Amino acid sequence: MKKIGQFKNPEAQQRYFPVYERALRECPPPDEVFDVACRHGSTRVYRFGDGERPIVLLPGLMSTSVCYASLIPELDGPVYAVDTLGEAGRSVQTRPFADIRDRALGFDDVLAGLGLRDVFLVGGSTGGWHAVNQAIHAPDRLAALCLLDPTTVSAKFSAAAQWRALKAIVLDRDRGWRRFVAWSAGEDVFDQPAARTVVAGIRDYRARVPLQSCPRAAELRAIRMPVLALFGGRSVVHDPVAAAANLRGLVPHATVEVLPDAGHYLYLRPEDRKRIAELINAARVPGGSQPPGTRSVS
Repeated sequence: MKKIGQFKNPEAQQRYFPVYERALRECPPPDEVFDVACRHGSTRVYRFGDGERPIVLLPGLMSTSVCYASLIPELDGPVYAVDTLGEAGRSVQTRPFADIRDRALGFDDVLAGLGLRDVFLVGGSTGGWHAVNQAIHAPDRLAALCLLDPTTVSAKFSAAAQWRALKAIVLDRDRGWRRFVAWSAGEDVFDQPAARTVVAGIRDYRARVPLQSCPRAAELRAIRMPVLALFGGRSVVHDPVAAAANLRGLVPHATVEVLPDAGHYLYLRPEDRKRIAELINAARVPGGSQPPGTRSVS
């Protein structure tokens, strides 16, 4: 790639951040905020809670850290929530990604800058793909994975998801976005701050990240670390039953569960959120490290 992710213009940036900050206020107050230097720029990370068993949260496309506002209080700390570099949020990209391996190496820089090892890496939606990509190309700092209705890991995007997303982007009207968000989430959450942040990011930011596609079967079979994968039985962005079955076949040691009444926004319903938190807290691996005490890490 030759370009970097950035806001479309100064006016777009000015529109975006009030939406982002409003959604951030839905999260618990972070105990520490980091801007971690890496080979591709600076990655914003929020730490919630203390302890020695780090959970790191990777959001879906344009979702930023704020998408985890309702889940963070349910998790045993420390929890690190990341604004994905190359997408909208507080991370700032200064150098292009060469390929998907280069992207994983850049995120390994972030974990190293935070002083983290034995990480329980949690990824939702496209963040699930990002987590798997990390396990394939830069796994040394990881202890285990948790995938929350991951996209393009064991099943492709559905044709309906691609068509509806394209229509919403091209027409770019609130009414169309509301329909798309309600369809994809299984409930009208368009007015929720986290959903507004996603739409604002798509409207105001030009993401420049390597093409996301399903890993090769051999790459998935080579993953040896523990994997917890949860799928929404009512997810419409892919076939969740096929995605779960394919993952079971490709990663036989994985713990795979389908939450029958959950949509793609897997932790929208309180009962599903409670189940997800229970599984993450029970499955995470001991041995993580404390973050450094400084605000910025280089």
